[in-house]
Amino acid sequence: MINTRRIATNGIELNIAEAGEGPLVLMLHGFPESWYSWRHQFKPLANAGYKAVAPDMRGYGESDKPNDITAYNQVEVVNDIIGLIAALGYETAIVIGHDWGAPTAWSCALHHPDKVTAVGALSVPFTPRGDVAPLAQMQKMFEGMFFYQLYFQEPGVAEAELEADVRVSLKKFYHMASGDFDLTTLTPQGPDSDLLSALPEPEKMGAWCSNADLAFYTAEFERSGFRGPVNYYRNHDLTWQKTAGAPNTISQPAMFMAGDKDGVIMMAAEALQALPERVPNLLLNELIPGAGHWTQQEAPEAVNRGILKFLEAVK
Repeated sequence: MINTRRIATNGIELNIAEAGEGPLVLMLHGFPESWYSWRHQFKPLANAGYKAVAPDMRGYGESDKPNDITAYNQVEVVNDIIGLIAALGYETAIVIGHDWGAPTAWSCALHHPDKVTAVGALSVPFTPRGDVAPLAQMQKMFEGMFFYQLYFQEPGVAEAELEADVRVSLKKFYHMASGDFDLTTLTPQGPDSDLLSALPEPEKMGAWCSNADLAFYTAEFERSGFRGPVNYYRNHDLTWQKTAGAPNTISQPAMFMAGDKDGVIMMAAEALQALPERVPNLLLNELIPGAGHWTQQEAPEAVNRGILKFLEAVK
């Protein structure tokens, strides 16, 4: 049984979904998702003797949505999660994140080693803070090309596109990033393109995203909009400024899993290769055949097996 409630942390309230009793495992979702992206993980974790908790991250779902763009920098988002540990009555937690939740999980472990005893990430490998501000790096790398994270920078533009028809937007985006889509069929777009026009609307979604699943997500974003979620991307440079002097390695026991058809893995090939060096206590490092970006939804059995194996190892 998954229960939901709102809980105060770091000056805001987050909506959380929870199941089970025992050591605390926090599961952090990414873009554009919700606590619901972890729906397949609650029962196995609860049955194994853990308290599984997945929040709607700030700006999403039933959680608070601060108006200020800068409120979505990763230092604040990390403080939400660290505050949640105490708010739930725990001193420490294991934190696992997917997509945007992955860098948040890595950062929780990096900056709060006294609170995070072990860390897991899906899809996004750990990358230490670079010497150059991220946006300047992206602009140089994608000069003359469309890149969604640069497109997201102008307030209101991506929101208007995504919110014009939320259901179709999510269908296109979810399908494009899944293992059901062949990324090699995408034609590079110019810098003035938008996010979705060039993407085909799939006739039907893969088995991982049922009509009921799509309806849940659609209702969430029709109610909450995309401003908060897109604001995460508008804080790359502010987060970079706020984390000067951050350590380069993560010492806690760690796990990493991703789909071998995940476009993020293609972009982050160098980070994946360097992961064992940057995370020396990496107990699990696995690519899941056939899975795309929505790791724990597309391959729940493999992900649950990996998480439970990892939790057993760090007991």
